[in-house]
Amino acid sequence: MTQHSAGSSPAQTSPDDQPRSWAARVAGALTHRNYRVLWFAALGSTIGTWMQKYAQGLLVYDLTQSTFYLGLDDFLNQLPILLFMLIGGVVADRHDRRRLLTISQYVQATAAFTLAALVWTGHIHVGFVFAMSFLAGCGQAFGGPAYQALIPSLVPKRDLPNAIALNSTQFNLSRVLGPGVGAAVLATIGTAWCFFVNGLSFFLVVVALAALKLPKHVPAAVRGAVTEELRGGLRYVRETHVLLTLTVLVTLSTFLTMPILTMLPAFANEVLTGAGRAETRLSMLMASQGAGAIVGALLIGFLGTTPKLGRILLAVQIGLGLVIAAFALSTWLVLSLVLLFAGGILFMALFSLSFSLLQLTVPDALRGRVVAIYMVAMRSGGPVGALVAGALADRFSAPSVMAVNGLLLAVISAGVLVSRRGRALTDVRL
Repeated sequence: MTQHSAGSSPAQTSPDDQPRSWAARVAGALTHRNYRVLWFAALGSTIGTWMQKYAQGLLVYDLTQSTFYLGLDDFLNQLPILLFMLIGGVVADRHDRRRLLTISQYVQATAAFTLAALVWTGHIHVGFVFAMSFLAGCGQAFGGPAYQALIPSLVPKRDLPNAIALNSTQFNLSRVLGPGVGAAVLATIGTAWCFFVNGLSFFLVVVALAALKLPKHVPAAVRGAVTEELRGGLRYVRETHVLLTLTVLVTLSTFLTMPILTMLPAFANEVLTGAGRAETRLSMLMASQGAGAIVGALLIGFLGTTPKLGRILLAVQIGLGLVIAAFALSTWLVLSLVLLFAGGILFMALFSLSFSLLQLTVPDALRGRVVAIYMVAMRSGGPVGALVAGALADRFSAPSVMAVNGLLLAVISAGVLVSRRGRALTDVRL
């Protein structure tokens, strides 16, 4: 972390402190070659991933006629991330992150090509689909921490929040474009080609990684056992107030707010019943949230590395809770669409801000482990929250549960804002 002395004169101001244009702040990270090359490659690869998700869901349902198996396929894809990502964080701190990320692309490409061959030859079985989902998840478990830990080496410090926000934009653009591309490929040349094209898309990242101009990796002089280094990362997060607060907050946020996405079909069918078919209302709600997420990611680029990031984060979290509560109580489709759009902006802003604070705070030697801990906390909060909220909604109702969840998030965030731990977060200097 860089601190500027109080006596610095204007003549000593670094170029990084100079004000920048609107365009430079929105897409500043893309002005750096390394980040730009990897960002566009990742965009193409993630479109391929969502294209396969589209085709794979249809394939699993066609093979089983079961929504349970659809959920099981997604669960098996996410399971390695929860099981192995913490170890992946240790590995990312011990080895060359670019090489690890390259290997993860080969693993995921192998899974996609295997499915393509099985479908093409007619030997496909749902058990094979599950196995390849698990294998692809293993690649993500080790590639995810390496990718996130690599980002700070691609851009200067002032563009790191923008780089993280643009990553979120890339993901949401892919989520919008991928299924459409998948539908076109499936309709014209068949299901197997959806998997094959996705397999090819991983090589976009492989080529981009090879083209990066980075210093040669220097391994740590002293290495402990994997379990000891993992405990060291957990201990560092636990003893660093800012990192522990960020990890707890992101878990709480996903636990309380992500169930709204799971429950959208219930809102479309049972609450917002005044306009059109339920399927149309659901697609409009999903599109509104996705569009808001893209806008939210872009807006974070304006902030840069302001020392007020912590205070802004808590304000966004309070706002998100209130918006979720208002959406839960709305029975008017137009208002619900506006609120869900705002919720998409706030949730993506919350994720980008918290991850930016974490990346700007953690030392590079611990970056892989700390990022992995954060990602596991973030990704586990949503599924657990959906399970709890779904059970409560069956007993009460989806609107009442989500209204309580939103208000709880707002109240807890306001409490953190005025607490000692909250002050530690808002007073952090970057």
